Amino acid sequence: MNDKMKRKVDLEKVINKYKAEKGGIISVLQEINREYGYLSEDALKLVAKKLDVPLIQVYSIATFYTAFSLKPRGRHLINVCLGTACFVKGGNRILEKLERELGIKAGETTKELRYSLDTVHCIGCCSLAPVIRIDEDAYGRLKQEKVPEILKKHK
Repeated sequence: MNDKMKRKVDLEKVINKYKAEKGGIISVLQEINREYGYLSEDALKLVAKKLDVPLIQVYSIATFYTAFSLKPRGRHLINVCLGTACFVKGGNRILEKLERELGIKAGETTKELRYSLDTVHCIGCCSLAPVIRIDEDAYGRLKQEKVPEILKKHK
């Protein structure tokens, strides 16, 4: 069985796991997104077919929630907070430093799929502004010079 078929079998398992749940489509999309790092067009079509819902409904859910991605993401997701407290305390400068270090802009992924860089409006750590989150780790009271050291921890 080739890799594409294996993935299809895995996707069908995920879909069947949540098929009976009311609102199970979100659970299906969450698990697929977590497993593969994004929601491929083929995955969305299969979800629509197996759950017997219009493809447009699956796409609308996949594009509404920022937790979902329609493009492959890096192994490490970096979120830079640009909420009011973080912005005032230099969040935009932290973002610029990350963009220079990684060679990508916000919303992009490095070529080797190591990092994806995004901005968010709040991480919930306003007293530690400016803040970034890499995967599940939050880093606060940041200065630009700390960025390379933090990135080394996540290689």
